[in-house]
Amino acid sequence: MLWLLMAVLSAFFAGLTSILAKCGIRKTDSDVATALRTIVVLAFSWIMVLVVGSAGTIATISTKSFILLLASGLSTGASWICYFKALSVGDINKVVPVDKSSTILTVILAIVIFGETNNLPLKLAATAVLGVGIFLMVEKKASEGGASKKSWLPYAIGSAVFAALTSILAKVGIDGVESNLGTAIRTGVVLVMAWVIVFSKGKHRLLKTQDKKELLFIGLSGVATGASWLCYYYAIQNGIVSVVVPIDKLSIVVSIVFSYFVFKEKLSMKALIGLLLMIAATLVMAVWG
Repeated sequence: MLWLLMAVLSAFFAGLTSILAKCGIRKTDSDVATALRTIVVLAFSWIMVLVVGSAGTIATISTKSFILLLASGLSTGASWICYFKALSVGDINKVVPVDKSSTILTVILAIVIFGETNNLPLKLAATAVLGVGIFLMVEKKASEGGASKKSWLPYAIGSAVFAALTSILAKVGIDGVESNLGTAIRTGVVLVMAWVIVFSKGKHRLLKTQDKKELLFIGLSGVATGASWLCYYYAIQNGIVSVVVPIDKLSIVVSIVFSYFVFKEKLSMKALIGLLLMIAATLVMAVWG
């Protein structure tokens, strides 16, 4: 059950990513921050590839798997860009719950595509409860400040949709591919995508004025992301998708706890109930899914 432990570690590191990234994009443009942190993630990924000795297997990857890995990388890049843009203009407690709604779409797709129908009634009920929990958290925050809502919400929704596609494409695309190598290939795609966006928008000029303290936080968020990815894709490859994904989404707990202490963001009673429902539904899917 090593994959289950990896899923838990993935959630922890993913939760730290949101906090560290938020600290690094107070002044820094979100696209530039994404491009910079991806360098760290890529280095982290290839170090792990060298450690496990899977670099030599890249020539054995089938054309189909390679194409799906590239597609997964593009989807991941789109999700990252949307997510960090949303974080740059919205509170963590607003953005993270919407991003975690990708769980619902992922579970449904896993049932349809991979036939993960064990304990189906319970799994569907838990997914519904998860949806209610997300709604309670988002509904409270969305009612605050119309202008703020309009600026962050579309990006957060985009992040969720692309994150769900990433999980499915990753499962399909890593057939016969070592998990660390698959992560490294995806990260390379994200890096190219992120820097193309930076240069196409002329934001590379902002690098000259990069705040050193924020650069440190961006780097640390990259390390946290790299650790989360390696754990996540190991769990995806060796475990049950409809169980791994909900556990990974428990990173919301880490994010919200840290956001309370670091950014003084508080939850209303309604939002707290929503969070508890999300946790309960996730645990049900993890234990009986």
